[in-house]
Amino acid sequence: MINTKEFVPKFFDNSASNYDTIVSWTTFGKDRIWKRSIINKIKNPSSILDLACGTGILTKTLSETFPQSKIVGIDITKSYLDMAKVKLKSWENISLFLRDAENFHLDQKFDYIVSSYIPKYCSPKLIIKSCLEHLNPGGTVILHDFTYPKNPAIQQIWNFYFKLLRIVGIFLPEWRNVFLDLPSLIKSTTWVDEYIIEMSKNAFDTLIEYQRWKTACIISGRHHFSPE
Repeated sequence: MINTKEFVPKFFDNSASNYDTIVSWTTFGKDRIWKRSIINKIKNPSSILDLACGTGILTKTLSETFPQSKIVGIDITKSYLDMAKVKLKSWENISLFLRDAENFHLDQKFDYIVSSYIPKYCSPKLIIKSCLEHLNPGGTVILHDFTYPKNPAIQQIWNFYFKLLRIVGIFLPEWRNVFLDLPSLIKSTTWVDEYIIEMSKNAFDTLIEYQRWKTACIISGRHHFSPE
């Protein structure tokens, strides 16, 4: 069985400097729309945790949208976190920490825990366990990532697009591995089903929302804590 977390350093150790540009370009601007969809699910938060915050794209938008909220971002890749710290240094309500989303400990809890692009790399059991340890009563977890479309016509377009990206990778060596290996990872992952099962086991009321052409999905789940 492939340890998908092994893809993280392979994909991201050397790509922090142009990540924001590449993710916007390769998703045809959909990344911004998907992140806005995450934010639209958040209501009156006092605190938000951004798992695998990367260079801080979502973290910054959270801070702009909820300036009175405490925003915390964690990421396992130091170069990405360093980029986020430079980008977000003037935002007083943001704190950033070098942490592994599958196994971290912060001395605080949050109303919302969100993440973009982490589910396919990580163990649902470990991620949900970490979320439960850091979630306020009645808190919500929102997870977003790519999915392989089911429609055969869309699959052909999707497959052709990644063939083009492999050519682009010749000229962007820091992204070559991503463009080569990401398609097979997305095709093989069953992260949506796995996270829904794990969240249901742990008393989350879940909602699945596929994005345009089912090339991405957002799962949101509000937790019901048992009374002590």
